[in-house]
Amino acid sequence: MEPNPVLKKLGFSPQDRLVIIHTDDIGMCQASVDAYRDLLDFGLISSAATMVPCSWFPSAADLCRGNPRADMGVHLTLNCEWRSYRWRPVSTADPASGLLDELGYLPMTREAVHEHAQPEAVLAELRLQVRLAQQAGIDLTHVDTHMGTVAHPKFVASYIQVALENKLPAMILRLDEQGYRRLGMDASGAAMAVSVVQQLEAMGMPLLDHIIGLPLDQPLNRMALAKQVLSGLEPGVTHFIIHPSKDTTELRAITPDWQSRYGDYSVFTSEEMRRFIQQSGLQVIGYRQLKTLMPS
Repeated sequence: MEPNPVLKKLGFSPQDRLVIIHTDDIGMCQASVDAYRDLLDFGLISSAATMVPCSWFPSAADLCRGNPRADMGVHLTLNCEWRSYRWRPVSTADPASGLLDELGYLPMTREAVHEHAQPEAVLAELRLQVRLAQQAGIDLTHVDTHMGTVAHPKFVASYIQVALENKLPAMILRLDEQGYRRLGMDASGAAMAVSVVQQLEAMGMPLLDHIIGLPLDQPLNRMALAKQVLSGLEPGVTHFIIHPSKDTTELRAITPDWQSRYGDYSVFTSEEMRRFIQQSGLQVIGYRQLKTLMPS
């Protein structure tokens, strides 16, 4: 593929490695908000996304309102993966929407959403999550997707529509057909994805070359793992995902991967990681810079 036009628009060369150091799941719990506050002050992360349906979203919004440096998007959320800590859709209580499980919460799995959710209900939910974040006073910089649930043929048009309606960049990969086939798409799906990406890029929408993150099932040696992944980044624009939280009783009760989340917090509030990034040759950017490139 041709080099990402974002590189030239932001003043970089085709060989430069741009990375968005992105903190997911902000507002999922108190531990995530408290971690984000420290990470924002420390200055290594460059972007984040908040989960509007979750109980600590108002606290995340309050933090953003008080800090103009916050580069915050909406982590569009259509499922709720935990057994003992659940959240509901913000737009509906109607089981016919397909957005509720038998207990009235968002479905636990992506597959359940893909099978049962109605496209018009998903569009309404995505729109309202963005609107609630805006009404809470967050100066939004982008949208992305919790667990990739909207990245499905039934819903991806709604995802793009909500991004364009609000003039927000979206976490979307620009790949050729072979690249989409490697992600599991069939030939017709890959061809359609390439066509959509070409249209978006022709409109001037900034897109990504790579999405990668630290796996949550590897709690040990998070510093070495982060250095390994960052060292291997290729030229282009990379969305690099971490899931930082403080180590609290709350976090341990919610998720078995709490050690990885605390590890991400520790790594990205460390001077060792600061020195590594400074010496890595990476160019750290945020979604706020990409937002300036959105078509008017």
